Amino acid sequence: MKKQLRETPSQTAGPYVHIGLLPDAAGIDVDHHGIAGHTGLNSGTPIVITGVVRDGAGEIVKDALLEIWQAGDDGQFADGHRGFARAHTDFETGEFRFETVKPGPVAWTDGTPQAPHITVMIFARGINIHLHTRIYFADEADANAADPVLNAIADGRETLLAKPEESSNNSYRFDVSLQGEAETVFFDI
Repeated sequence: MKKQLRETPSQTAGPYVHIGLLPDAAGIDVDHHGIAGHTGLNSGTPIVITGVVRDGAGEIVKDALLEIWQAGDDGQFADGHRGFARAHTDFETGEFRFETVKPGPVAWTDGTPQAPHITVMIFARGINIHLHTRIYFADEADANAADPVLNAIADGRETLLAKPEESSNNSYRFDVSLQGEAETVFFDI
């Protein structure tokens, strides 16, 4: 029987993920095309998405990195870096922040419109392969009810809904739970 080797720390996102993916978070001053927390999309309704990432014990993960991809308000994906951004969780508070525009509906493979959503990848310590999820908007109830992806999810749909913040116009709260009872739905892509 072949002996299995144990995983090494270098095989997880670890403490060096920020140096490679978002150098300003690691204190390295480089031009990274303005992707830090802002998608570069300017046409449409500006929104802000904030949240935290929690581990299986419910503790806030203060060294995670999130990457988003989205369509513009017209449902089309832009060229270049527009529609793409990365943000890290704050090393003190654990909160992440994205500034973007509310996306429009994107056509599904059969032409059916999907509800407005943002694709999210999450990198964090202890995660060997980044996690994929989506942000949908709780104030898009009709579109969400007809969305083919949301309709394929039996349990946990509510974990994909960003909720409007009452204290601020056009701001949404989206918290991610990596494990546990409130675990966010992740997609096996």
